Amino acid sequence: MDKPFKAIKVTDNVYWVGAIDWGIRDFHGYLTERGTTYNAFLVMADKITLIDTVKPPFRSELLARISSVVDPKEISYVVSNHAEMDHSGSLVEVIDAVKPEKVFASSMGRKALKEHLHLDREIVAVKDGESLSLGNLSLTFLETRMIHWPDNMFSYLAEEKLLFSQDAFGMHLATSQRFADEIDESILEYEGAKYFANILLPFSALVTKLLKKVGELDLPIDIIACDHGPIWREDLGKIIGWYGSWAEQKPTMKVVVTFDTMWHSTAKMAEAIAEGLIAGGAQPKLMPLKSNHRSNVATEVLDAGGLVIGSPTLNNNMYPTVADLLFYLKGLKPKNLVATAFGSYGWSGEAVGQVRGMLEEMKIDLVEGLRLKFVPDGGALEQCFQLGLKVAKDVEKLCG
Repeated sequence: MDKPFKAIKVTDNVYWVGAIDWGIRDFHGYLTERGTTYNAFLVMADKITLIDTVKPPFRSELLARISSVVDPKEISYVVSNHAEMDHSGSLVEVIDAVKPEKVFASSMGRKALKEHLHLDREIVAVKDGESLSLGNLSLTFLETRMIHWPDNMFSYLAEEKLLFSQDAFGMHLATSQRFADEIDESILEYEGAKYFANILLPFSALVTKLLKKVGELDLPIDIIACDHGPIWREDLGKIIGWYGSWAEQKPTMKVVVTFDTMWHSTAKMAEAIAEGLIAGGAQPKLMPLKSNHRSNVATEVLDAGGLVIGSPTLNNNMYPTVADLLFYLKGLKPKNLVATAFGSYGWSGEAVGQVRGMLEEMKIDLVEGLRLKFVPDGGALEQCFQLGLKVAKDVEKLCG
């Protein structure tokens, strides 16, 4: 705890005491080009309270930041809003160091922490809407189940009008700036969308319900303190509005064309399809899988109206990178899309049918795909162009 890490003041009574992970580039399959933060917060109430912890390798950073404000042993309560290891991984060691009077979590959080971390101490389960007195301040707990784990909850500090929102409204972004208003808006929107598309998209309907629930509670909120990325203290309607829009998955005329290729034949098809899309009034986004990570493709799909996937056939199967993408997208459950498959083959040509089968499993509206043998010539490329036109027209109908 002798390291020179300092807490950062959020309000008169709240400090950021988290950690910055500048080097992480993979977050369970999600490409984190800009790193991330693991945010934890210290509430300096009569009963000093720690909100969440950090990923295990950053425990000493957390404790050092706490020590810059107060002796960690003066912490009375620890609140765990989420049991995933990037927030709870240091919990056992922190409890041992701090020896708090009580540790609080949701009912599902209590179960998850005991099973996940093999905790042998008592965790106090709090109910949805329950309040906890910290002496001069108070916390109210709001269950947010399946956004994105069964145990998730918000904690609301009424006197500061501050919502500890856990994974909601966050993003993977390592910066020296702790507040969203200090960061370029285009970065915030892209990284926020990427986070939503790759983590929260399967729970879009629940996000919509949660936004409605919080609105109906009419809680005065001046600050949203999430557990990844910057803290929101100005123009909160921006991030809340983005979440509402992303959850709606309203289609646009953007069409993501993503593919891999062995000898450039499938790539030629993709380029011709893109020309047909343009002629049909769509805006294609070509994403060759040799240079685009699956999580970046998922991000672009978030506000697209069309998805066109191309694969050559290798060993009687779709190309491995295409299979990887499709299984990843299937888990994210994107909606409101028109999709099709295409590809070049040499002698068997199973890939296009396999891609189509995966798209059918995803319950996406399908346009008849196209498979071509060997290198496409002028007539074959015209078929690709016509496929692009067809997809554009169907996307236009979907957009209404």
